[in-house]
This record gives sequence, structure tokens and C-alpha cells, in this order.
Amino acid sequence: MESFRTRNPQAALISLEASAASARGGFACLFSNSDEYERALIDERRAQGRYAQPKRRWPLLMLIGVMLMIAGTVLLFA
Repeated sequence: MESFRTRNPQAALISLEASAASARGGFACLFSNSDEYERALIDERRAQGRYAQPKRRWPLLMLIGVMLMIAGTVLLFA
């Protein structure tokens, strides 16, 4: 079996540099800072509809219920 030291050192260096350049290319970031990343993330989530206001009727129903209890209490003690 051929060991690493007996190979051509120039070829090994070139191979290593090519591997390093390839690895650096895989870690490239599309955003220059975190603000750009967060803005893109928020825009993507808005496009998906994650920040849409849920349409719930509970607050209105609770308000009507509390108003009816107050009116009932007033009529009971009046």
C-alpha cells in the first residue's frame, strides 16, 4: 500500500487546495448580514401566510357574554 509521504507532494498540495476551494464554495451565504437574512425569512413566512390574523369569534362572544352577565346582575339587584 502506498503511503501519503511517497506520493508527489506537489500533486497532493494541488488536490488539497482544490478540495478546500470546493468546500468553501459550499458554505457561501446569500446574505451579507443577519438583517438581510431575517428580512428574507419574514417575507417568505408572510408569503406562506404564517403571519395572517386568525379569524376567531371568541373575543366577540366573550364580550357579549360579559355584557349579558353585567346586565343580568344589574336587573337582579334593581
